[in-house]
Amino acid sequence: MRRLTASILLFVLFSSAGLANVVRGAPEFTWLSSGARGQTLKSVRGQPVVLIVAQSPAQRIFRAQVGQLQKVYQLLGNEKALAVAAFTQQPGLIKSNIPFVLAANPPAVAGAYGVNGPFAIFIIGKDGNIDALSDRVMSGQRILDVMNNSFVVQRDNRKSE
Repeated sequence: MRRLTASILLFVLFSSAGLANVVRGAPEFTWLSSGARGQTLKSVRGQPVVLIVAQSPAQRIFRAQVGQLQKVYQLLGNEKALAVAAFTQQPGLIKSNIPFVLAANPPAVAGAYGVNGPFAIFIIGKDGNIDALSDRVMSGQRILDVMNNSFVVQRDNRKSE
């Protein structure tokens, strides 16, 4: 009974402080926009972000992940999703019809997100939370499912009913 009371009290405190919506906030990072100005993750709040940390664009697992994204490219566009790549060892061209932006300091991004291996993918929701992460290729459909079932989307759907 005490544990339940304590849990309810914590929930009320966090809810009233506006912290209930922040489950696992994504660390901030920057990239250069087309006007050579730095953009930040915070500046695209309200859009889902797919962040891929990889060693290079030639890496097999990175290419496989891009292939999965290409399968749902149109639907990602409908969601106004932003694709970001952070190459920790070797920069290069991304052979894809998906417009990627490149993180300004890839090793710092990898460190901030706790990436120790050669590959990781993060789905960052419209609210800035990390909604999903994996060190393996994530199917395009799974990425869309995560985006469509995030807290913000579910909340907005409840408001419109």
